[in-house]
Amino acid sequence: MGAAQSVGDLLRGARTQRGWSQLRLVSELRRTAAHHGQTLPTDASVKRRIASWENGHSTPDAFYGPLLCEAFELSAAELGLSHFTGQDFSLLDAAYPASPDAAIATVDQLWRADLNGYEPLLQSEPSEPAWNEASLRWLVAPEASFPAPRNGRTPKVGLTDVAVIKSTGDVFAQLDDQFGGDHARQSVIQYLSRDVAPLLKGQYTEKVGRALFSTVAEATLLAGWMSYDAGHHGLAQRYFLQALRLAQDGNDRRLAGSILSAMSHQATFLGQYTHAATLARAALMGISGVATPTLRAQFHAMEARALARTGDRRATELAISQAAKALGAANIGDEPEWITYFDAAELAAETAHCFRDVRKAREAVTHAENAMSGSHVRSDFFATLVLADAHLHAGDVEEACRVALDALDMGEQLKSARCAAYLVEFRRHLEALGPSPALRELTEQAAGHRLWIATDGPVPV
Repeated sequence: MGAAQSVGDLLRGARTQRGWSQLRLVSELRRTAAHHGQTLPTDASVKRRIASWENGHSTPDAFYGPLLCEAFELSAAELGLSHFTGQDFSLLDAAYPASPDAAIATVDQLWRADLNGYEPLLQSEPSEPAWNEASLRWLVAPEASFPAPRNGRTPKVGLTDVAVIKSTGDVFAQLDDQFGGDHARQSVIQYLSRDVAPLLKGQYTEKVGRALFSTVAEATLLAGWMSYDAGHHGLAQRYFLQALRLAQDGNDRRLAGSILSAMSHQATFLGQYTHAATLARAALMGISGVATPTLRAQFHAMEARALARTGDRRATELAISQAAKALGAANIGDEPEWITYFDAAELAAETAHCFRDVRKAREAVTHAENAMSGSHVRSDFFATLVLADAHLHAGDVEEACRVALDALDMGEQLKSARCAAYLVEFRRHLEALGPSPALRELTEQAAGHRLWIATDGPVPV
C-alpha cells in the first residue's frame, strides 16, 4: 500500500470515528482556519480536496495539514502527515524567530512549501510591521543562542559540510547574477530543502554550528534575493527574516547587517521608503563596531536610494557622499568575500538611480555611464535602463530609445520580474511624452524582444 493511500485511510478513519460527514469536516476546517485569520475556498472546493485525500489521489499541503491536525485534535504523526509539525501556522507568519530552533523549523517548512508550489505562500504579501520588528529585535538581541543538543540518529556535521554549502551557494549566486532570480530559484530551494535542512537538524560542535548557521544564512539570503527578483515578495521577506535570525546565531553581525540592507532594497522597490531608510540605518547602527568600509558604503547607498524616491535631494546627496567616502577607504583584503561585488561600478549604479529620482538627469547620465561592469549581467541591465531613463529626463529621447534597445539585448537571457518592472517604468515615462519617431522606431525594433513582449500588459511588482 502506497504512502498516499495510507494517509487517506488515516484521514478517513479520523473523520468517520467522529461520525462526521465530509461536509462536517469542511465546517470544522473553516472554523479552525478562521481562528487563525485564514479563509478557505467554497465548501464544494474543500469537499473535493477531502475526497481526493481520502481516495489517495493527493495529500494535504502545508496549509491544510496543520488545519486537519487541529480540527481532529491529533498529531501529524497520527494522521500520517510526518512532514508537518502539527498545529503550527508559522508558515504564513512574517515574524522574527524567537530561537535558533524556531528558525530551523520555520525555514525548513518554508523551503518545503516553496518547493511544493504552495500558492498562498508564493502569492503572499510582505508585512510592514515585520520590517520594524526584525530590525528592532536584531538590534537589541542578546548574545547568539545555540540549539539544543541532537540525539544520535541525526547526521554529524563538520566544517567540510559547511564548505560544501558555501561552494554550492556560490555557484547558484553566479547563475542568479547571469540569468536572473527566476532561472535557478527552484534548484536553490530544492538543494536547501533536501541537502541542507538535515544538516541544520544534525549534531555539531558550537564552532561548527556557528559556521553552519552563518553559511546557511548566506544561502537563505540568496533564496530571498532570488524570490524578490522573481516577484514573490512575501516569500522573499520571510526568507530574509529567517536568514537574519540564522546570522544572529552564527554570530555574524556583518552578514546580518547585509540582510537588513537587502530588506531595505526590497522595501524601496515596493514603495515603502520610510521603512527602507530605517532598515538601512539599522544596518549601519547594528554593525558599527565591526563594519568594514564597503559595508558602510553599501548601507549608505541603500539609505540614499530610499531617500531619493521621496524627493529629498539634500539628504540623498549627503548619503551618497558618505557612501563614496566610505568606499574610498576600502581595502578588499579586509572585506567579507560576499560584499566585494560592491565596487565603484556598483556605487555608480546606485548613484545614477538616486540622481534620476531627484531629477538631476545630467548627473544621472554621467554616473550610469560609469556603472557598466561588464561582468554582472542583471546589474548592467538595470544601469543601462536607468541611463536610458536619465537621457529621457534630460530631453534626449532618441538617445534614450537607443540605450533602451541595448538594455533589451542584455535582458534576453534574464528571467527577472524586477527587470520587467524597470522596463514598465521606462515605457511609462516614454509614452507620457506622446508619439514620436523615436518611440515608433523603438517599438518596431523591440517587438521581438522577450521582455518587451512581456511588458505589453501590466507587470505586477
